[in-house]
Amino acid sequence: MPTIRNFKLTRQKTIALLQQLEAEGNPATTIYLPAGMPMADIETLFKKSPVTQTVPPDIVKSASGSLTGSALFLGTSQKYLVSPPFPLKENYITDGYDIGPLSSLLARDFTIGIILVRLGSYSIGICRGEKLLEHNTGTGLVHGRHRQGGSSAARFQRRRQDQTHHFLKRAGEHIEERFGPYAKKFDFLVYGGARTTIDQLKKQRPFLQQFENRLLPPLLEIPDPRLNVLEKAVIGIWSSKITKWQEEQ
Repeated sequence: MPTIRNFKLTRQKTIALLQQLEAEGNPATTIYLPAGMPMADIETLFKKSPVTQTVPPDIVKSASGSLTGSALFLGTSQKYLVSPPFPLKENYITDGYDIGPLSSLLARDFTIGIILVRLGSYSIGICRGEKLLEHNTGTGLVHGRHRQGGSSAARFQRRRQDQTHHFLKRAGEHIEERFGPYAKKFDFLVYGGARTTIDQLKKQRPFLQQFENRLLPPLLEIPDPRLNVLEKAVIGIWSSKITKWQEEQ
């Protein structure tokens, strides 16, 4: 059984890892898989090289499930699966450590809109590369859920719905104000926070529909949005998911 380790690396550390692999000069095979590639197509591609027969099934499953595509670097001593923060389009298999497409992707300073929202707090930002160009953070009163029954619970629920509506309206107005001048410049947009709240916000603000074809995977483990949370989110957005494995001797 192979020993498998999963972790994340920042933009700079991912680039350093790729450069380290390229500098080794040892025999290797590189496979690029674009986002959304069906498992059947991946299996067909893998049949083109005997070395891919050593890739564990869990690694193949992870590669096919990546929302941004994957690159596999299969060396004699080191084997890596890299899922970058932004979508890969390449689809091929080649000899050696071919880091070109991944390095080019990570070298680009994309302009990204960020919306972090949970009921009661939001934080929005615009970054170019890892630099925040603009940001805005706000809060609003939204009472927690009322667990008792009866007419008082119904009144409480109506009041909570009204508070939610006004909170999302305020957040949406700030988003449109900040994002308006950048709307056509965004390479990507990413949501973070609570999925149900994100969905409510999107339904309430038609302005956000224009970004649906530029969405990055959502950040659903974000705590209550604050400026420091937004700053950490920028680092996370630029980080790559790495799986390293090796066969037991």
